[in-house]
Amino acid sequence: MIKKGLKVKVLAGKDKKKEGEVIEIDRANNRAKVKEINMVKKHVKTTKEKKGGIVSKESFIHISNLKLLDAKKNVKKAEAKK
Repeated sequence: MIKKGLKVKVLAGKDKKKEGEVIEIDRANNRAKVKEINMVKKHVKTTKEKKGGIVSKESFIHISNLKLLDAKKNVKKAEAKK
């Protein structure tokens, strides 16, 4: 199961074969945000508090396009050493 904070590898899309850390999960739509993966440009309107402009930020990617890295391998290695 993919959870926040775990390392994953991207299997499909423009960032294929890249690795990153999950920063947010959307369970209702089966999607996740991965740090520095699937970056998109958003046009932000200027407000009193924030300056506007074009901002790069992560977008959601479907969890079927993600592969969990080394979660089970680390557990098995730790058990084997005991």
